[in-house]
Amino acid sequence: MAVRQNPRFRPIEPWILAARGVQSASGMDTRIASVAPLLLLAACHKTAAPPQPPPTVEVAEVLQFDIQIHRQWVATLDGFVNADIRPQVEGYVRKQAYRDGAYVQRGDVLFLIDPRNYQAALDHAKSTLARDVAALEKARLDVKRDRELIAGQFIPQQQFDNDLAAEREAEANVGSARATLAQAELNHGWTQVTSPLSGIVGIAQMQVGSLVSTSTVMTTVSQVDPIKAEFNISELEYLKSAKGTQWAEPAHGGEPVLELILEDDSPYPHGGNVVAINRQVDPRTGTIAVQGTFPNPGNLLRPGQYGKIRAAVEIRKGALLVPMRALNEIQGAYQVGVVDGDGRVDVRTVQLGEQVVNELIVERGLQPGEKVIVEGFARVRPGMLVSARPAVFGSTGSAAPGVASGGR
Repeated sequence: MAVRQNPRFRPIEPWILAARGVQSASGMDTRIASVAPLLLLAACHKTAAPPQPPPTVEVAEVLQFDIQIHRQWVATLDGFVNADIRPQVEGYVRKQAYRDGAYVQRGDVLFLIDPRNYQAALDHAKSTLARDVAALEKARLDVKRDRELIAGQFIPQQQFDNDLAAEREAEANVGSARATLAQAELNHGWTQVTSPLSGIVGIAQMQVGSLVSTSTVMTTVSQVDPIKAEFNISELEYLKSAKGTQWAEPAHGGEPVLELILEDDSPYPHGGNVVAINRQVDPRTGTIAVQGTFPNPGNLLRPGQYGKIRAAVEIRKGALLVPMRALNEIQGAYQVGVVDGDGRVDVRTVQLGEQVVNELIVERGLQPGEKVIVEGFARVRPGMLVSARPAVFGSTGSAAPGVASGGR
C-alpha cells in the first residue's frame, strides 16, 4: 500500500539544511544522542547563586564636647580719633609743610597761611598797648600829685575827682589793649596750621595759593593706633550678651574678646576689646552699633577698611557634633543614617544648630556615641544590613574640641 503524502508539508531539501547548518535526520539523531548525557550531568550539578554581601559604608561617631559658639559680623575700620583740619584765620595758603599720607606728631606744622596781614595787626596791637600803658602811668602820677595837693587844699575837689576817673579809664584801656594784643598774637600764630593729634594725615584738599576760610577743610588727621572697628549686632544678640557672657559690654582690661578677619580672609594677629555700645537700637534695622579697638603697630590698618569681627558669644555645654558629610538634605529637612551595633541602618531626621568648623551641632535626633554614615548613604535603605568601617578624615575633617564657628 503506497503512503500518501500531505501536500501542505513537503520534505526539506537536504541542501537547504546544509546551508542553515542543520544536519540530516540521521545526523541529528546522532548529535542528540551524544549531547543528552551531558545535559543530564549539568542539571545534576547545578546549584543556587551565592547571596550578595551587604554594602560597605563609612561611619563616624557622634562626639560630645563643651563648645564655644562664635558669631561673625561685617565691620568698618575708622580712626580712633579723626580731626578735620580747618584754619582758624582766613588767608591764602603759602606752603604745605607735610608729605601727603605721612605720620605726623601733635603740634607739627601742616600748612602756612600768608601772615602779613596778621603781623601788621599784631604790631598795631603792640603799639596801642604801649600808648595806653604810658597814659596809665601819667594818670597815676596825676592822682599821686593831687593827693598831696588836696591835703593842703591847694586844688579843688573836682580836679582830684577828674584825675581819679582818668586813672580808671587808663587802666581799662590798658586791659583792652592787652586783650587785643593777645588776639592778634593768636591770629598770627594760627597762620601756622598744626596737627592737634599724632596720627596719619590725609592728602591735602587745598593747594598752595588757595584762599581758605574758617569753614574750609584742608585735610584730615586720624589716630590709627589703636584703631576703631564698628559693627552692628542684632537686638537678640545684644540681649543674649546682656543676660549671658556680657561679651558686648565695654571691657575693663582682661583678655581680648574680638578677632578681626581682614578682607583677604587672613586673621589679624592682635585681638581687640569692646570700648562702646550705642545708646539705642536702630528701629529701621533692629540692630545696635558696637565699637571695638585693636592695636595697630606699623599702621597696617587704615580708616575705611572692611573686615569681619568674630567673637565667642556663648559656651554650649555637652554639644553633639556630626560631620557635615553625614547630613543629607531632603525637601528642606536634614537626615542622617545611623548604624546600630548589629549593622542595621536607621534613617533619622535631625534638628541642626551652629556650624563648628567642618561639623555641625545637632540639637535633636541623635545620642552621644552613635555611628552615623558619612559615605554610602545613597546605597542604603532603612532596616538594611551594612558593613560599617570607620571614616578617614583629612586635615580639615573634624573640628577640635572647644572651637566653634557661627556666622551671619
